[in-house]
Amino acid sequence: MKRILNIKNIFNTALIILFLVLLFVPSAKAMLLKGLIKAGFFSPDTSEASAGRLPVSDLSGIQFKDINGKIVDLGDLKGKIIFLNFWATWCPPCLAEMPAVNKLYEKFGNDNDVVFILADADGNLVKSQKFMNRKKFGLPVYAIASEMPEILFQGSLPTTVVFDKQGRIAYHEAGAANYGSPKFIAFINRLKTTN
Repeated sequence: MKRILNIKNIFNTALIILFLVLLFVPSAKAMLLKGLIKAGFFSPDTSEASAGRLPVSDLSGIQFKDINGKIVDLGDLKGKIIFLNFWATWCPPCLAEMPAVNKLYEKFGNDNDVVFILADADGNLVKSQKFMNRKKFGLPVYAIASEMPEILFQGSLPTTVVFDKQGRIAYHEAGAANYGSPKFIAFINRLKTTN
């Protein structure tokens, strides 16, 4: 019996249990990723080289619908900075980055020059709004209401796209990142002052 209950076996069993929890419990995975985001492991690359100011031929016709059925067309938002995030309530990296996205929203949500669109990839606005309410996030949720160009979204969650005032892609990233960081806040402020 002593052989079975040695420290090595107890440690290995605990490690296996932890691995299984992280593998099968999305909220545990999200909590781990959230900690890594806070520690600075997922810092968004906002350098000019990574952005490339990719042009999208025309944002008109790229539409999203809110929970009340109101349609937002990206073409109507020219002259504004658009923070577009594709996410889902079942996606651990999405859930992990949401507090940082909410921090960014708290900073710029009342700014008329910055628009936030959190597009639920599943289109289940009732479920996503309940999630936002439960977490006390003020983020506006939308469903995709038109064809989505592949340059914006290829199905990876989360995916975040930031458009500058001219409608050019200033930032595009698939994967979780810390959007509430001082570096990213400074990036948005730079976009506000440039044409």
